[in-house]
This record gives sequence, structure tokens and C-alpha cells, in this order.
Amino acid sequence: QVQLVESGGGSVQPGGSLRLSCRVSGDFFSVLTMAWHRQAPGKQRELVASITTRRSANYADSVRGRFTISRDNAKNAVSLELNTMTPEDTAIYYCYARITQNNLKQKDYWGQGTQVTVSS
Repeated sequence: QVQLVESGGGSVQPGGSLRLSCRVSGDFFSVLTMAWHRQAPGKQRELVASITTRRSANYADSVRGRFTISRDNAKNAVSLELNTMTPEDTAIYYCYARITQNNLKQKDYWGQGTQVTVSS
């Protein structure tokens, strides 16, 4: 059973910073692309940032230059550094990973979500 376990959410003031972390555990062959998505109240889930196994990163326009995604392939972990945060960053943040299973088929997995709130 593959699980994605997130940590690091919380509340910050505008201009503040947070770091989210996510680790993949379980029995699988490999981890491919990892990413962070978010869903604000009343809005659709959106991609925040993604990163390939070769550490090529992609960002949403709304966070580029403020957020940084990174990964540790040895630990099957991904992190998201959130800086210069605004109230518009308030959302539930979800970790995502595309996994190659032991049968070599690919499958998408999601974390349970972690709340991030930006408020004065």
C-alpha cells in the first residue's frame, strides 16, 4: 500500500513563510513526477508546482518567484518552500506523486491535504 504523508501546514501572516514536506512510503518500484496542488474554498484544485526525477521544476504563474519545490530522490520526498505569502495562498495543499508500481504500471497518488492559512 502506497501512502503520501504530508506535514508542515499552518497559519502565517502576509509576507511570511512556510515549508511543506511530503514523503512516499510503501511498496513500489519508483517515484516519477512529484507535485503540489492546492484547493481554495469554492475553487477548483490547481497545480502549484511540479518536479521531475531529474529535478526539472514547473510553477504556476501565481507562485513563480515566491515558492520553491525540491525533492530528495533517495528519501522519495518532496518539499515546497512558500515565501512572501499572501491571503490568496490560503488553501488546502495536496502532495501528488506518480508511482511506478511493482507490476510496472503507473498510478497517481495523493496525500490527505494540509491546511495553509495566510491572515493578519
